Amino acid sequence: MKVKQKTAWTLVTILGLIIPLFSGLLTSHVGAESVPKQVVLVGTLQTELGNDKDWDTSSKITQMDYQGNGLYSFTGTLPPGKYEYKIATEGTWDENYGDKGVLGGGNIKLNLTEERAVTFTFNDNTHAITDSTQLDPSIKRATIDNFNEMTITTNAPFDIDTQKIEINDVKIKEVSPFGTTDGNLTNKIKVITEQEFDLKKTYTVKMKNYGTVTAEPDKVFSSKKFDELFYYDGNDLGNVYTPSETKFRLWAPTASEARLVTYTEWDDHNGKEIPMKQGEKGTWAVKLKGNHKGVFYTYKVKIGDKWTEAVDPYVGAASVNGDKGAVVDLDETNPKGWKEDKKPKFKNPEDAIIYELHVRDLSIQKESGIKHKGKYLGVTEKGTTGPQGVKTGLDHIKDLGVTHVQFLPIFDYASVDETKLNEPQYNWGYDPKNFNVPEGSYSTNPYDPTVRITELKQMIQTLHDNDLRVVMDVVYNHTYEVAGSNLQKLVPGYYYRYNDDGSLADGTGVGNDTASERKMMRKFMVDSVTYWADEYNLDGFRFDLMGIHDVETMNHIRKAIDKVNPSIILHGEGWDLNTPLSPELKANQKNAEKMEGIAHFNDDIRDGLKGRVFYDYDKGFVNGKQNLEERIKKGVMGGIDYNKDIATYQDPEQVLTYVEAHDNHTLWDKLQLTNPNDSEKTRKQMHKLSSSIVLTSQGTSFLHAGQEFMRTKGGDHNSYKSPDSVNQMDWKRRATFDKEVGYMKGLIELRKNHPAFRMTTAEQIKKYLTFIDSPKNTIAYIIDGKGNMDKAKYLMVAHNANREPVEITLPSQGPWKVLVDGERAGDKVLYTIHDNKVTVPALSSFILRTDKPI
Repeated sequence: MKVKQKTAWTLVTILGLIIPLFSGLLTSHVGAESVPKQVVLVGTLQTELGNDKDWDTSSKITQMDYQGNGLYSFTGTLPPGKYEYKIATEGTWDENYGDKGVLGGGNIKLNLTEERAVTFTFNDNTHAITDSTQLDPSIKRATIDNFNEMTITTNAPFDIDTQKIEINDVKIKEVSPFGTTDGNLTNKIKVITEQEFDLKKTYTVKMKNYGTVTAEPDKVFSSKKFDELFYYDGNDLGNVYTPSETKFRLWAPTASEARLVTYTEWDDHNGKEIPMKQGEKGTWAVKLKGNHKGVFYTYKVKIGDKWTEAVDPYVGAASVNGDKGAVVDLDETNPKGWKEDKKPKFKNPEDAIIYELHVRDLSIQKESGIKHKGKYLGVTEKGTTGPQGVKTGLDHIKDLGVTHVQFLPIFDYASVDETKLNEPQYNWGYDPKNFNVPEGSYSTNPYDPTVRITELKQMIQTLHDNDLRVVMDVVYNHTYEVAGSNLQKLVPGYYYRYNDDGSLADGTGVGNDTASERKMMRKFMVDSVTYWADEYNLDGFRFDLMGIHDVETMNHIRKAIDKVNPSIILHGEGWDLNTPLSPELKANQKNAEKMEGIAHFNDDIRDGLKGRVFYDYDKGFVNGKQNLEERIKKGVMGGIDYNKDIATYQDPEQVLTYVEAHDNHTLWDKLQLTNPNDSEKTRKQMHKLSSSIVLTSQGTSFLHAGQEFMRTKGGDHNSYKSPDSVNQMDWKRRATFDKEVGYMKGLIELRKNHPAFRMTTAEQIKKYLTFIDSPKNTIAYIIDGKGNMDKAKYLMVAHNANREPVEITLPSQGPWKVLVDGERAGDKVLYTIHDNKVTVPALSSFILRTDKPI
């Protein structure tokens, strides 16, 4: 009988037992009582509890009762079975909590061996989730950590001398406490078996009074023997098409059977299943004779006693929404002249001026004048104009003078429904589904697997024809979901990192971290990046949350990319993230010295310029904070002198200097928060001062699309799924801020014309860049043109963050030719100063050159 019991006695009794065991779990929020939410227990147990369907976020049947102090509870009776559940709030999936109370986290498992009443609790203050079965003596986890070693963890201690333990199909040789200091009374043990575990089989651990649990492969995946047995270094994973046959190869070492499933149409529910043969190193292969171009396919694998179906992780083409892979002839996807497509000339990474853009943002506004709105082809249109006749789209970018266009994710992501493109939908795209397939929503026909490929190539080709290189934003650090991901379905547990308690690592903050340190995940990343570089002739890659990855993997990628084309740039977010990987192995800024040829976003100069991004009202150098001169100086030098606790940059090519990106507030919106009482004119000066510092600093310059016209998102600091009205490039604003765009163009021209701003070694910077005395809240320095064969004998740069003009003493009488004066910028001489003093206006940059000795 499925009865929802609401008696306070049951709840209080359960909570009284739970509190001592889970210290801090139910900590009350100090302060006023919050208004109760709609909190619903959702999962595979809802129909058993009387609801019409499972995973129903709006259920009244499994809605939890509010008990006060942020605590909610629900009690119901369930039959024996294996269940999964989460907590959803306010009738949607927008705010849901899973394992360990993580926002959007994995499903929580519940195994019942008999019918029983279960009480579920949720603390809205701490997001802690419990159920009353956690009080029963039970095996919490059993992991296979080597081929004859297993770790077993229980929720209550036991005596290893008397506790009976059984594992099917193997004999136990030795049982010992997991920790060297643990005695015989413990809740975690290491078991050594006489026989080796067969990873294709299912092993059940049984302990008297503690129940049973299925063992999961874990650290065995990282063992030397696993790699010896199953690391596959071939280049034929995925499908290899020719008109006479198509070969398929899948890596699934823990599967006992595998099948290729072919489909005629994208929406077919039943396909033709073809057995695959066990191949070398954990692979499965099959060859289909004849021409199979246009066939859709998936793989089915048997893991234990369960069959799962998944898309080929290596596939390069897919159906609408990426639910099936597709066999295509890639040669036929090449646009006219593709074989002759040449990269624009480019010498050093420091020469790059990167412009970060979302495909849809560029063209979606009505005033863009672009026909193919929100599409790859929209980026290719020339001659488009907007309000007051300003250039838009491609012509605007080209006119600006940047060297590289970096696109937010253009691989196949899961958060836009490609079958409903007539409905308003928006997402940045950091939700990987098929890593090697272009996103279909940007194509003119997502139903045809080849169209998105051809149109993306057309976009890249057109940018190359207009002297613009292309950088792709790649997201290998997580997948959109775990249970439904192709990687997890095909080799459960291998591709992800786990905490010691079996929960998914979540350094990414989105519910899962991939395990780049495992050799086949590393190989997948290397193969994927080189595939994109080679097939699409790309010129750079930006690694989202690169700090999740390991140093060795990033170095492997750099080495592989150098074989494709050494001028391809690599950079990423080298943040120090909380993932279970040793600190010395993380691919973050602190380990930059271990990753030659890989750049990192310099968040220190970003926050130094405008204030910390996670503190709305925190100020920086340009908007009023004092005593930041030394911090900005280090950023100007390309970060080569940072304390090792910040970064270990060895070369300016390892540093991206920037002040805004797609994440967080735009610079304009940040200034409106920190300086609400200042006039628009004053904030414009702060904005221009920031961009001036970015474009005259050593390292590689990075700009956010629209930064040139002081882009605003209306204060939205996380617009990843906000509507077009928030994210679109506002061409009306572009026309209004025409003078500011001209200033940015001048700065870009100046940087491109003067190699002194782009020195290529730390030794050059230390030798040829010299700071000179200047008043408080200013920075001034001289660059010797010999440092990088600049046409100017000397360049002098001064940045004034004060609210009033300052006088700076120059190292000679000059004459000094003024190139930038806070209102105008470029490489043309504005006027000449015949003096050893210069007055720099408030919130302005001055840049001068002299061709005389000093």
